Formats: sequence, C-alpha cells, structure tokens
Amino acid sequence: MGLEIIIFIVSILLGIVLYWRESKSNAVYRFINKLTHNKELQMKPDNRKGFIHKQPFLMRLVYVSLLYLAGAIVLQFVTPIQAFVQYFVSAIVGTLVGTYIASAFLFARDSTKKENLEKVFDKGKEMVQDFTEDVKEHFESDTAPEKETSATPEQETPKKKSARDRFKDKGMIK
Repeated sequence: MGLEIIIFIVSILLGIVLYWRESKSNAVYRFINKLTHNKELQMKPDNRKGFIHKQPFLMRLVYVSLLYLAGAIVLQFVTPIQAFVQYFVSAIVGTLVGTYIASAFLFARDSTKKENLEKVFDKGKEMVQDFTEDVKEHFESDTAPEKETSATPEQETPKKKSARDRFKDKGMIK
C-alpha cells in the first residue's frame, strides 16, 4: 500500500509536468500530426492542442494509458522487475489527476492576467452601452410610432382572410 501511494503522488507530479510542458510547446504532437495527416488536414499553426493539453477526458486517458503501457513493456521485458497491474492503474489515475490539477492552475493563472481582465472589463462596458442604447431606442420608438401604427392596422384587417377561407381557396376544404 505504501508503494502505491508513492507511485500515485509521483504520477500526479508527472501529470503536472506533462501538462505544463505541452502547454508551452506541442512539437511532438504537431510532428505526429504532420506524419499522419495530409496537407489540408494538418493542424493550423495557432492550434495549441497536444496529447494532454486541450484534449477531452477519453483522449487523455488513451494517451496516458499508451504511455504507461509502453513503460510497462519496457519494464517487463528489458529489466528483471515484475510490475503489478495496480501500480500502473495507480500511475495512470495519478497522471490524469495531475493533468487536471495543472489545467486548473494554468487556467486560473491565464484568466487573471491583467490583459484578460481589461478585455473582459471593456467587453462588459461595451455590452452595457449597447444595452442602454437599445433601451433608449425602445422607449423613444414607443412614443412616436403609436400615432403611425393606428392608421396601418385599419388597412390590413379588411384584406386578411380567415384560415378556413384560405383552405377553401387551396381546395383543401369543400
């Protein structure tokens, strides 16, 4: 039990390091993307997606499991150490937990930068100004069009046919 806890904690740290590394540079993912995709389907230069960074849970689970599977194969056949399944499961879960911890810290750090706060403030200010302009236009338009709208409904009402008459005209009702 003690070794599993140590492996779990170390794998959390490994998950944090992997996520942080991929958030800075996704060169390996981009290289594999260039090998496996044609020119039209390759990643855009501004795309930051990696094996772990900006991936959904299932894809993270697949990539982390493949990483540990490769490590288990090397450990099993190259060295005389016999690894147990619970250690690898503990390592996979710990790495996934570490990636989510790192994403929470990186997201919190990015969202509290001064530039981002200024952008959000400016966006909110513009939304409030647009809202007040819409309200002003609505109240100004309510006072003036009342006189104009009273003449237009009189012209439209005699020309409207009932639904029954329209169906009769189309031949749907006898």
